[in-house]
Amino acid sequence: MKKILAISGSLRARSTNLTIINQIARRFADRIEVSVYDGLARLPHFNPDLEAGAPIAEVEDFRRRVRAADGVLICTPEYVFSIPGALKNALEWTVGTSDFDSKPVALITASSAGEKTHESLFLVLKTIGADLTENTALLVSGARTKVNSEGEISDAATLEAISLLIESFLRTIEARNF
Repeated sequence: MKKILAISGSLRARSTNLTIINQIARRFADRIEVSVYDGLARLPHFNPDLEAGAPIAEVEDFRRRVRAADGVLICTPEYVFSIPGALKNALEWTVGTSDFDSKPVALITASSAGEKTHESLFLVLKTIGADLTENTALLVSGARTKVNSEGEISDAATLEAISLLIESFLRTIEARNF
C-alpha cells in the first residue's frame, strides 16, 4: 500500500479538484492510502526571514508530510491563468529544502482551461526537484462539466486518462522502492 499525500490547489470545501482526489482515493483504495492535506490556508505567507526564528508548526507539518509520503498527488484549478496563490505559497516553503527532491509527483490541472497553470506548475515542480513526467501530468479542461452532481467523474475519457496517469504514477513510485 503506497502512501500518497494529496493536495488540492483549491481551498473550496466542495471543489472539483477535491472531488477528483476523492474519486481517485476510492477507485485505487486497494493500492494507495490517500491523505488529503488540508493546511494550505493555514500556512503563513512565504518569507525566508521567518525560518531564522522558531520553527513554524504548520510549515514543519507540511514538509514532514511531503517527506513521509511515497508520492504526492496535486490536483489544482487555474486562477487568472496562474497557479492558485495558496498552492504556490506551499511549494515556495519547500524551495530551500530537499523535500520534493526525486519525490514522485502526479499533477492534475482541472479547470476551465488550465494550460497556463499546467505549464507553470510543471516548471515549478521540476525546479524543486520533483520526479514528474508527461506521463504523470494531466490537463483536464472543462473540469466542471466532467463531474456530476453526485461528485463522480462522469466523463469516460477523463476517467481513462486519470487511470493511466495513476498507473504511471504508481510505476514511478515502485521504481523508487527498488
